[in-house]
Amino acid sequence: MSFNQNPNSELNQSVVIGPREVEVPESLIGEAIEFRNEMMKYSCAIRELKTKLEVLNDELSVRNQRNPIEMIRSRVKKPQSIFEKLKRRGLPVTVESMRENLDDIAGVRVICSFIDDIYDVSRMLARQDDIRVIAIKDYIRSPKVNGYRSYHMILEVPVFFSNCKQYIRAEVQIRTIAMDFWASLDHQLKYKKEMTEEEAAEIGEELRRCAEVIAGTDWKMLEIRRKIEDQEQMKEYDINKGREKVV
Repeated sequence: MSFNQNPNSELNQSVVIGPREVEVPESLIGEAIEFRNEMMKYSCAIRELKTKLEVLNDELSVRNQRNPIEMIRSRVKKPQSIFEKLKRRGLPVTVESMRENLDDIAGVRVICSFIDDIYDVSRMLARQDDIRVIAIKDYIRSPKVNGYRSYHMILEVPVFFSNCKQYIRAEVQIRTIAMDFWASLDHQLKYKKEMTEEEAAEIGEELRRCAEVIAGTDWKMLEIRRKIEDQEQMKEYDINKGREKVV
Protein backbone atom coordinates (compact mmCIF):
# COMPACT_ATOMS: atom_id res chain seq x y z
CA MET A 1 0.00 0.00 0.00
CA SER A 2 1.40 3.41 -0.90
CA PHE A 3 0.64 6.81 0.57
CA ASN A 4 0.99 10.22 -1.03
CA GLN A 5 3.14 12.31 1.25
CA ASN A 6 4.18 15.92 0.97
CA PRO A 7 7.97 15.84 0.42
CA ASN A 8 8.30 19.03 2.48
CA SER A 9 6.48 17.53 5.46
CA GLU A 10 8.47 16.94 8.66
CA LEU A 11 6.02 14.31 9.87
CA ASN A 12 6.98 10.63 9.91
CA GLN A 13 4.22 8.12 9.24
CA SER A 14 3.81 4.81 10.99
CA VAL A 15 1.33 1.97 10.92
CA VAL A 16 -0.76 1.50 14.06
CA ILE A 17 -0.97 -2.19 15.01
CA GLY A 18 -3.92 -3.33 17.11
CA PRO A 19 -3.64 -5.79 20.03
CA ARG A 20 -3.25 -9.46 19.16
CA GLU A 21 -6.04 -11.93 19.83
CA VAL A 22 -5.62 -13.32 23.36
CA GLU A 23 -6.32 -16.98 24.08
CA VAL A 24 -8.55 -17.27 27.15
CA PRO A 25 -7.96 -20.22 29.55
CA GLU A 26 -10.98 -22.50 29.94
CA SER A 27 -11.31 -21.60 33.61
CA LEU A 28 -11.83 -17.94 32.63
CA ILE A 29 -14.24 -18.45 29.74
CA GLY A 30 -17.04 -16.91 31.80
CA GLU A 31 -14.96 -13.74 32.10
CA ALA A 32 -13.56 -13.80 28.56
CA ILE A 33 -14.36 -10.20 27.63
CA GLU A 34 -13.05 -8.85 30.95
CA PHE A 35 -9.91 -11.00 30.66
CA ARG A 36 -9.13 -9.73 27.14
CA ASN A 37 -9.75 -6.18 28.34
CA GLU A 38 -7.27 -6.63 31.19
CA MET A 39 -4.62 -8.09 28.88
CA MET A 40 -5.05 -5.08 26.59
CA LYS A 41 -4.45 -2.78 29.57
CA TYR A 42 -1.21 -4.59 30.44
CA SER A 43 -0.02 -4.17 26.84
CA CYS A 44 -0.76 -0.45 27.05
CA ALA A 45 1.17 -0.15 30.34
CA ILE A 46 4.20 -1.68 28.64
CA ARG A 47 3.98 0.89 25.85
CA GLU A 48 3.87 3.71 28.39
CA LEU A 49 6.91 2.37 30.23
CA LYS A 50 8.89 1.80 27.03
CA THR A 51 8.22 5.39 25.96
CA LYS A 52 9.43 6.72 29.32
CA LEU A 53 12.60 4.61 29.10
CA GLU A 54 13.30 5.65 25.51
CA VAL A 55 12.96 9.33 26.46
CA LEU A 56 15.38 8.85 29.38
CA ASN A 57 17.83 7.07 27.10
CA ASP A 58 17.69 9.90 24.56
CA GLU A 59 18.29 12.52 27.24
CA LEU A 60 21.18 10.64 28.85
CA SER A 61 22.79 9.90 25.48
CA VAL A 62 22.95 13.64 24.76
CA ARG A 63 24.14 14.54 28.26
CA ASN A 64 26.76 11.78 28.58
CA GLN A 65 27.51 11.22 24.88
CA ARG A 66 26.68 7.53 25.14
CA ASN A 67 23.57 5.37 25.40
CA PRO A 68 23.09 3.87 28.87
CA ILE A 69 20.32 1.55 27.62
CA GLU A 70 21.42 -1.08 25.11
CA MET A 71 18.06 -2.80 24.65
CA ILE A 72 14.48 -2.86 25.94
CA ARG A 73 12.50 -6.11 25.84
CA SER A 74 8.92 -6.60 26.94
CA ARG A 75 6.23 -9.24 27.23
CA VAL A 76 2.74 -9.80 28.56
CA LYS A 77 2.56 -13.05 30.51
CA LYS A 78 0.87 -15.87 28.58
CA PRO A 79 -2.65 -16.77 29.77
CA GLN A 80 -1.59 -20.35 30.60
CA SER A 81 1.31 -19.05 32.73
CA ILE A 82 -1.10 -16.75 34.60
CA PHE A 83 -3.46 -19.68 35.23
CA GLU A 84 -0.63 -21.94 36.48
CA LYS A 85 0.83 -19.27 38.77
CA LEU A 86 -2.54 -18.61 40.43
CA LYS A 87 -3.05 -22.37 40.90
CA ARG A 88 0.45 -22.83 42.40
CA ARG A 89 -0.28 -20.11 44.95
CA GLY A 90 -3.66 -21.59 45.81
CA LEU A 91 -5.44 -18.44 44.64
CA PRO A 92 -8.80 -18.15 42.84
CA VAL A 93 -8.50 -18.30 39.06
CA THR A 94 -10.40 -15.11 38.31
CA VAL A 95 -9.65 -11.81 36.61
CA GLU A 96 -9.90 -9.98 39.94
CA SER A 97 -7.48 -12.42 41.58
CA MET A 98 -5.06 -12.02 38.67
CA ARG A 99 -5.22 -8.23 38.94
CA GLU A 100 -4.82 -8.15 42.72
CA ASN A 101 -2.16 -10.83 43.25
CA LEU A 102 0.19 -10.93 40.24
CA ASP A 103 2.75 -8.15 39.80
CA ASP A 104 4.56 -9.45 36.73
CA ILE A 105 1.85 -9.91 34.08
CA ALA A 106 3.30 -6.89 32.28
CA GLY A 107 7.09 -7.19 32.16
CA VAL A 108 9.79 -4.89 30.81
CA ARG A 109 13.47 -5.85 30.77
CA VAL A 110 16.04 -3.07 30.39
CA ILE A 111 19.58 -4.04 29.35
CA CYS A 112 22.21 -1.46 30.34
CA SER A 113 25.89 -1.12 29.52
CA PHE A 114 27.24 -0.56 33.03
CA ILE A 115 26.16 -1.12 36.62
CA ASP A 116 25.88 2.60 37.44
CA ASP A 117 23.54 2.99 34.45
CA ILE A 118 21.13 0.60 36.19
CA TYR A 119 20.90 2.83 39.27
CA ASP A 120 20.73 6.06 37.22
CA VAL A 121 17.87 4.77 35.07
CA SER A 122 15.97 3.30 38.04
CA ARG A 123 16.27 6.53 40.07
CA MET A 124 15.09 8.69 37.17
CA LEU A 125 12.16 6.38 36.49
CA ALA A 126 11.15 6.32 40.17
CA ARG A 127 11.32 10.14 40.41
CA GLN A 128 8.67 10.66 37.71
CA ASP A 129 5.64 12.07 39.50
CA ASP A 130 3.11 9.87 37.69
CA ILE A 131 4.89 6.62 38.56
CA ARG A 132 4.03 4.72 41.73
CA VAL A 133 6.84 2.57 43.14
CA ILE A 134 5.31 -0.45 44.86
CA ALA A 135 8.43 -2.52 45.63
CA ILE A 136 12.13 -2.75 44.81
CA LYS A 137 14.38 -5.82 44.98
CA ASP A 138 18.08 -5.19 44.47
CA TYR A 139 19.63 -8.52 43.49
CA ILE A 140 22.85 -6.75 42.50
CA ARG A 141 23.82 -5.74 46.02
CA SER A 142 22.15 -8.87 47.42
CA PRO A 143 22.38 -11.63 44.78
CA LYS A 144 20.21 -14.72 44.95
CA VAL A 145 21.82 -17.90 46.27
CA ASN A 146 22.27 -19.26 42.73
CA GLY A 147 24.20 -16.12 41.67
CA TYR A 148 21.35 -14.30 39.89
CA ARG A 149 21.81 -10.52 39.70
CA SER A 150 19.33 -7.90 38.51
CA TYR A 151 17.45 -4.84 39.76
CA HIS A 152 13.68 -5.37 40.00
CA MET A 153 11.01 -2.68 40.33
CA ILE A 154 7.28 -3.22 40.74
CA LEU A 155 5.61 -0.07 39.43
CA GLU A 156 2.18 1.28 38.66
CA VAL A 157 2.00 3.40 35.53
CA PRO A 158 -0.95 5.57 34.47
CA VAL A 159 -2.67 4.66 31.22
CA PHE A 160 -5.20 7.03 29.68
CA PHE A 161 -8.21 5.36 28.08
CA SER A 162 -11.17 6.92 26.29
CA ASN A 163 -13.11 7.63 29.48
CA CYS A 164 -10.68 7.29 32.39
CA LYS A 165 -7.13 7.01 33.68
CA GLN A 166 -6.05 3.76 35.33
CA TYR A 167 -2.84 2.78 37.10
CA ILE A 168 -1.62 -0.57 35.77
CA ARG A 169 1.00 -2.64 37.58
CA ALA A 170 4.15 -3.87 35.83
CA GLU A 171 7.54 -5.34 36.68
CA VAL A 172 10.70 -3.71 35.37
CA GLN A 173 13.94 -5.70 35.46
CA ILE A 174 17.14 -3.72 34.88
CA ARG A 175 20.44 -5.52 34.35
CA THR A 176 23.73 -5.28 32.47
CA ILE A 177 24.54 -7.16 29.28
CA ALA A 178 26.68 -9.57 31.31
CA MET A 179 23.92 -10.21 33.87
CA ASP A 180 21.45 -10.87 31.07
CA PHE A 181 23.90 -13.25 29.37
CA TRP A 182 24.24 -15.31 32.57
CA ALA A 183 20.49 -15.30 33.34
CA SER A 184 19.60 -16.43 29.79
CA LEU A 185 22.02 -19.37 29.86
CA ASP A 186 21.07 -20.30 33.42
CA HIS A 187 17.41 -20.41 32.35
CA GLN A 188 18.24 -22.65 29.37
CA LEU A 189 20.39 -25.05 31.39
CA LYS A 190 17.80 -25.39 34.17
CA TYR A 191 15.41 -26.93 31.70
CA LYS A 192 17.84 -29.65 30.65
CA LYS A 193 16.37 -32.98 31.71
CA GLU A 194 17.77 -36.35 32.71
CA MET A 195 20.07 -35.04 35.46
CA THR A 196 20.42 -36.64 38.85
CA GLU A 197 20.07 -34.50 41.96
CA GLU A 198 23.84 -34.67 42.49
CA GLU A 199 24.55 -33.61 38.89
CA ALA A 200 22.06 -30.74 39.15
CA ALA A 201 23.75 -29.51 42.36
CA GLU A 202 27.19 -29.68 40.72
CA ILE A 203 26.00 -27.74 37.65
CA GLY A 204 24.29 -25.21 39.94
CA GLU A 205 27.55 -24.58 41.80
CA GLU A 206 29.47 -24.13 38.54
CA LEU A 207 26.85 -21.62 37.34
CA ARG A 208 27.12 -19.73 40.64
CA ARG A 209 30.90 -19.48 40.23
CA CYS A 210 30.40 -18.23 36.68
CA ALA A 211 28.03 -15.56 38.04
CA GLU A 212 30.79 -14.39 40.43
CA VAL A 213 33.30 -14.12 37.58
CA ILE A 214 30.82 -12.21 35.40
CA ALA A 215 29.97 -9.86 38.28
CA GLY A 216 33.68 -9.14 38.76
CA THR A 217 33.99 -8.37 35.07
CA ASP A 218 31.02 -5.97 35.28
CA TRP A 219 32.66 -3.98 38.06
CA LYS A 220 36.03 -4.02 36.27
CA MET A 221 34.48 -2.65 33.06
CA LEU A 222 32.88 0.16 35.07
CA GLU A 223 36.26 0.94 36.64
CA ILE A 224 37.90 1.09 33.18
CA ARG A 225 35.18 3.39 31.82
CA ARG A 226 35.56 5.77 34.77
CA LYS A 227 39.34 5.80 34.32
CA ILE A 228 38.91 6.77 30.65
CA GLU A 229 36.43 9.50 31.62
CA ASP A 230 38.86 10.88 34.23
CA GLN A 231 41.65 11.00 31.63
CA GLU A 232 39.39 12.84 29.19
CA GLN A 233 38.42 15.37 31.86
CA MET A 234 42.09 15.98 32.69
CA LYS A 235 42.90 16.56 29.02
CA GLU A 236 39.99 18.99 28.71
CA TYR A 237 41.14 20.78 31.86
CA ASP A 238 44.70 21.12 30.47
CA ILE A 239 43.36 22.46 27.15
CA ASN A 240 41.22 25.06 28.93
CA LYS A 241 44.18 26.08 31.12
CA GLY A 242 46.28 26.55 27.99
CA ARG A 243 43.62 28.77 26.44
CA GLU A 244 43.49 30.91 29.60
CA LYS A 245 47.26 31.47 29.43
CA VAL A 246 47.05 32.54 25.79
CA VAL A 247 44.31 35.06 26.63
